Amino acid sequence: MRKNLFIPGKMAYVRGEKKPEVDCILCAIVNEDDRVARLEVYRSELSLVTLNLYPYAPGHLMVFPKRHITDPRMLTIDESIDLTNMQSICLNVLDEVYSPHGYNIGYNIGEAGGASIAHLHLHIVPRYRKETGFIDILGGVKIIIEDPNVTLSKMRDGFKKVINSSL
Repeated sequence: MRKNLFIPGKMAYVRGEKKPEVDCILCAIVNEDDRVARLEVYRSELSLVTLNLYPYAPGHLMVFPKRHITDPRMLTIDESIDLTNMQSICLNVLDEVYSPHGYNIGYNIGEAGGASIAHLHLHIVPRYRKETGFIDILGGVKIIIEDPNVTLSKMRDGFKKVINSSL
């Protein structure tokens, strides 16, 4: 028997009822705008890592360039190198904090491609055995996961540990 779980508050966000009145949510995060949820985990010179406010799994991260762009072909060489480096760091942190069994990693580009934010961002979603997968999610199952504030604390501690151990 299938169990239906839910993500509290997500439907209002999808309908646009909870979206902050800013031009770009990710640019607002970069600029530390108090009108948006501040789930920043780490920032480098050219990119930023934040939690997804409505994650598919505990530790669901988004990595994005600080500069507002919408397509990976717009990245400079330095931005591309930085994003790749940040992806590796994120994987090391997630391995340290959550020990997932796998990952989904990718960009959603354009509204038809599933992008709900018009600012290029890479999703890093930790995956676990016997969890609800994307097919089930697309089929109508909704999930409850760890409170984002708990995840934020764990991830910030994890980044400190991983970054400090690589110096």
